[in-house]
This record gives sequence, C-alpha cells and structure tokens, in this order.
Amino acid sequence: MQNLITASAVGLVLALGAGGAMAAPDWSKAPGKKITVFYPGVSPIEWITKGTEHGGARGLKKGESCAACHEEEAADMGKKIVTGQKIEPKVIKGKAAAIPVTVQASHDGANLYMRFSWKQPAGGADKMDKDNQVKLAVMFDDNKIERANLSGCWESCHGDARTMPDAKDDKKTKYVKDGSLASGKFYDLIQWTSKGAKHDGYIADKRVMDGGKALVEAKGEKKGDEWVVTFTRKFAGGEGDIAMAAGKTYNIGFAIHDDHASGRFHHVSLNYTLGIDAKADITAAKQ
Repeated sequence: MQNLITASAVGLVLALGAGGAMAAPDWSKAPGKKITVFYPGVSPIEWITKGTEHGGARGLKKGESCAACHEEEAADMGKKIVTGQKIEPKVIKGKAAAIPVTVQASHDGANLYMRFSWKQPAGGADKMDKDNQVKLAVMFDDNKIERANLSGCWESCHGDARTMPDAKDDKKTKYVKDGSLASGKFYDLIQWTSKGAKHDGYIADKRVMDGGKALVEAKGEKKGDEWVVTFTRKFAGGEGDIAMAAGKTYNIGFAIHDDHASGRFHHVSLNYTLGIDAKADITAAKQ
C-alpha cells in the first residue's frame, strides 16, 4: 500500500512538472512582429547574386541585407512578380501577391514557442497539393551559413532545384552550398501542414524532412478567415536540430504554401533574427 501511494505521488509530481514545462505561453504578453511574406517567382540565390539583373548583388557584397533594402516594398515586389511583370514565366491566376503575418515568440527555459497568424487571402488557383490547403515551414540558422544573416533562407534556393524552370533533375531538392551536418552549416527545418502532419528535419547538402528530435508540437487551425499556427520546440534536439540557448540570436526565415501550392510556388519572408532573451527582430522572452 505504501509503495502504491509513493508511486502515485511520484507520478503526480512528474505529471505536474511536465505540464508546467509545456504550458502554452500567454500570447497577449508576447509582442507581435508584422512580417510580409511575398511571392518570389523565379529568384534563386544565383539570380540575386549574379549582379546583371538584380542590383542588390552589390549591396550583399557590402554586407547589406535583403530586408534592409526591401522590407517596406515586399508587397509591391510580390505584385510585380505574381502578375508576370518580373521573373515569373508561369503566371498563376488568382494567386495572392503577399500575405502580412504576425509572428510571436516566447520560451520557458527549455522550450521555444512560436505563433504565426494571418488572414486567408483570396485564392482560386489550381490545387497543386490537394491534401493541404496550407503549409508553414520555418528555418533557423545558427550563424554558420554564409550570408544567411543577409538573405534569410534564400541560401537554400537554387536555380537547379526540381520545380525551377531550368531544373534538369526532378529529384533535386533545396540545399545549402557546401552544407553538412558535421560542419554545422545547415538550416534547421520545421513544418506544419493543414492535413495535420508535422515535420522536423534540416537542409544541408539536401533537404531531409524528418529525423529531428526538437519539435514537440505543431498545430494550426482556421478561425473564421484567420489562420493560427503554433510550434513548440525543445532547445536541445538531435540530428539536424540547432541547440538553442538564452542570450543567443539566430537567423530565421519562413514560408507559407497558400491555396494548395507546392514546390517553389510559395510565399517567403526576407531575412530576420530570432533572439532568446536577446534583442532581435523577433524576441522570445521567458514567461
């Protein structure tokens, strides 16, 4: 009897402890950062850095970031691209040019929490991914990928990827030039899909969608015309998971596949920073 009571008491303590560690943050106390994701068309990193068509190549060489030049005009860029005025040979009728997203973050000392919310734009394009109306992916860099602090997740976007017009290999995914887990030169990737799936992977010499150990939960729902997606991610993980800690900052970028989009036909953010109790574009403060 004594052993039964002791075991029950220990179980109760562990349950309360686990519940406390995983309690969702009070999002009303987490400041929101409004970030516009826009339709990028065919703008791989090679096009950006070439210099003959994109004037920002010179700025990148000087250490100027994409957001520093384009953050205020992201929606306008999306309009020019989605209508085929620039770098889009395959115009998709009805596709949104840009989506304003509110991003929030918090942590509890062991877990990072992130919340993304946006209003569903008008759609009507062909359903490329019939199973998922929406997918949301987030990528983190631990300041190891060259130029990731300037270009966000664009270092994984290349002209020879499988859905690009010049692709020769229909199996070639996103990758990081000279990327490898061993060197730490990779993007930590997490994804939520409206079908209910969650993925915890990475992008190094290729994209791997699963195998990580840091992502605890990814969930989302549509309330009226608004999507709300939240992630719970442990600071410490496994293969392909960046180890996070208070006082540090990381490069972050995210993408939304809206209106059943797939492949390159997504909306993407420019470069931003995430700070854990540190000053950044998005700061996750402890609650």
